[in-house]
Amino acid sequence: MKYPFDVNQAMLWLGDLCDLIFVFFDPIGQALCKRTLNIVEQLNETHPDRIRFYLSKADEAGHESDRQRVMMQIVQELCKRPGLNKTGFDMPTIYIPNPNKPTRCVNQIEDVCKDIEKTINQTIQTTLNQLERDCEQISTLVDEAVEADNRARAYNFRAKMKGLALSSVGFLLPVALIVQILVSTAPRELVNSLAGENFANAISSFMAPTTAIWENIDEDNQMVILALVLALSGIFLIISRIINRAKPTLQRRSKKILVEKREYVNSFVKVQKQKLYSEYLQQSVSDHDL
Repeated sequence: MKYPFDVNQAMLWLGDLCDLIFVFFDPIGQALCKRTLNIVEQLNETHPDRIRFYLSKADEAGHESDRQRVMMQIVQELCKRPGLNKTGFDMPTIYIPNPNKPTRCVNQIEDVCKDIEKTINQTIQTTLNQLERDCEQISTLVDEAVEADNRARAYNFRAKMKGLALSSVGFLLPVALIVQILVSTAPRELVNSLAGENFANAISSFMAPTTAIWENIDEDNQMVILALVLALSGIFLIISRIINRAKPTLQRRSKKILVEKREYVNSFVKVQKQKLYSEYLQQSVSDHDL
């Protein structure tokens, strides 16, 4: 029979997902065929602790001697494969009881149910514990993201202030030099017409010391000073651009959503773990009483 998918790979994939792998050896069918044993051997390589072997339909294997013979044949076939040759090999006999066909064959199907119940309980506990760890991890990751965003915003604010200060110095230096040149060399009438007489008088009084120094410098040195001031202004502007590079930050909406999710996880999801665990314990006690 052909299937639209790889049956072997599908069974191996399911083996990776499930908690228990039951291998039923049918004394009547082809349970010992090569294809079945190959899959069982591959599953045993990766999940030996999950595999359980059972002799199914044990009541149809005949008398006790016939069942023993069938089990010996199965064990011999399994022992031929190194991966399945286990020490202390265990193969319980199970079958579905039929009131119309009484048999003296031992039915260990209850052990199968207990094994399933035990695995379910372990899985529930593991899942609930994992839920709590996941909640704590989500909360920690959100806290780290918010803290990193706060640090980035603080860094950007300081960088912006430093860049603004350097940019101001870079712009003010040439402006101050130009004003100094105008006050020192331009006609008084031109300065009064540009700035107003009162403001021009105030500037002249304020810059009187620097004006006296500037007038004592010869023209060649004045050009050198002008070039140095312009170069220094350009350096300040370049440094301000470098310092003012901002780090990426979260949008306020995104940050708000992260905080809301953290609160939801801590106040609702994490609390559910305790509730579910209490329900599980209560159910376990009730089942035990039954």
